[in-house]
Amino acid sequence: MTFQYIFFERGIGTKTKIIYSDFSFFYLVCLFTSIYMKKVLILGAGLVAKPMVEYLLERKIPLIIASPMKQRADAMINKNPLGSSVDWSMDDPAGLEKLVEENDLTVSLLPYKYHAEVARVCLKFKKSLVTTSYVQPEMRALNESAKEAGVLFLNELGLDPGIDHMTAMKIIDYVHLKGGRVEEFYSLCGALPAPEHADNPLKYKFTWSPKGVILASRNSALYLKKGKETFIDSVNLFKDRFTYNFPAIGDLEVYPNRDSIFYKDIYDIPNVKTMYRGTFRYQGWCETLDAMKSINMLDDSVSDYERMSYAEFIAERAGIENKDLRKNLAKKLGLSESSTPMKSLDFLGFFDDEKLHYQETSPFEITSDRMIKKMMLPDNERDVVLLQHIILASYPNATKEVIKSSMIDYGSPATNTAISRTVALPASIAARMILEGKIMLSGVYRPVLPQIYIPILNELKTLGIEMNEEYGLPDSEMIK
Repeated sequence: MTFQYIFFERGIGTKTKIIYSDFSFFYLVCLFTSIYMKKVLILGAGLVAKPMVEYLLERKIPLIIASPMKQRADAMINKNPLGSSVDWSMDDPAGLEKLVEENDLTVSLLPYKYHAEVARVCLKFKKSLVTTSYVQPEMRALNESAKEAGVLFLNELGLDPGIDHMTAMKIIDYVHLKGGRVEEFYSLCGALPAPEHADNPLKYKFTWSPKGVILASRNSALYLKKGKETFIDSVNLFKDRFTYNFPAIGDLEVYPNRDSIFYKDIYDIPNVKTMYRGTFRYQGWCETLDAMKSINMLDDSVSDYERMSYAEFIAERAGIENKDLRKNLAKKLGLSESSTPMKSLDFLGFFDDEKLHYQETSPFEITSDRMIKKMMLPDNERDVVLLQHIILASYPNATKEVIKSSMIDYGSPATNTAISRTVALPASIAARMILEGKIMLSGVYRPVLPQIYIPILNELKTLGIEMNEEYGLPDSEMIK
């Protein structure tokens, strides 16, 4: 009887030796089962789930999708025997516990407000969790418990947050390895319709969670520029914008994204003088959303709108008479009747006599529902994802350089949108790595460590998602 040896990578710097002989088939089956037959639970079957399902199934990783959109989930699985689905929602906590217990790892593609609740169930059964959403305080509070349980809650693994973090840290770590420091940091990102399909007055169409996009428009913002902290309250968010020319796309508007200063410590650049994270839009979106906010179209206050028309709704929101509505509203907003916001409201049907058909609801729900009805990206159109880092670095020898890192990724109507690919694939790769024991961490994390971001970025490159990096650029390339 002859013996041979096989070595399989099991983690960072560790290997497991498997001995097999004439019974090698038995050992290989056991090994295959232990590594590759671990099951993934995917919570949610929304607009970004499909590339994850395809990625995992192509790599022979069994999965179950839990979603109230079971028919959509089944279409993603496409009769693959390694995939299954179940009709489930967060209204069924007992069902969630059963699903988490029966699977080896959970990926939550649910709205961010549910992640901490899912994480607590994962803690109970000592299962790791991956999300694509920002770490909320409730999730951060679970860090020590996750460490004690030996499980990993890996968050912010989508596009923004996600690819933006990983590609930024790649450059920041490069600067630090050269003994340098980051003086100024800009990270700008946007998910948009391709330029040829930006054909409504807002120049925008929804390619991911529509309610999430509109909810994000109500955020405040905080950033650092040339050493000065600037806070922008929610009502003025879209007034604080600047223009940036993105190569091959043209001029785009940028407005600030949440709390940029928070990331100084996360990125390990505590002495940076400019720290700005922003969102790309074509011209039209910011003007229109600013006008909507100025007449309280995105408020959460609940009223009875059952007998009201869209035109009456606008008049009520603006505090003006319905007679000569366009003229009166333009005057109220300080705009011309031919301005982009007025054209946008007309496009959305807010000057129509059509009845709302709501009872008790909020202006936010009325406005967002109307935008969703009119502004979803059709199946025959493509989207584009844009990501741009601009970094000013200084070194001990008194030299400086501007480093630019950019990505442009187009979706395809025949396959997947750019936003679904760039959100789902980083999380998919991370899920596989956790199952294979290649990320040996416990606690609550973002993908800012080399042992996380290097292999993920390397694999994303093989999937056609990569940044174009330019080093040694002059100061004139920096945003002023």
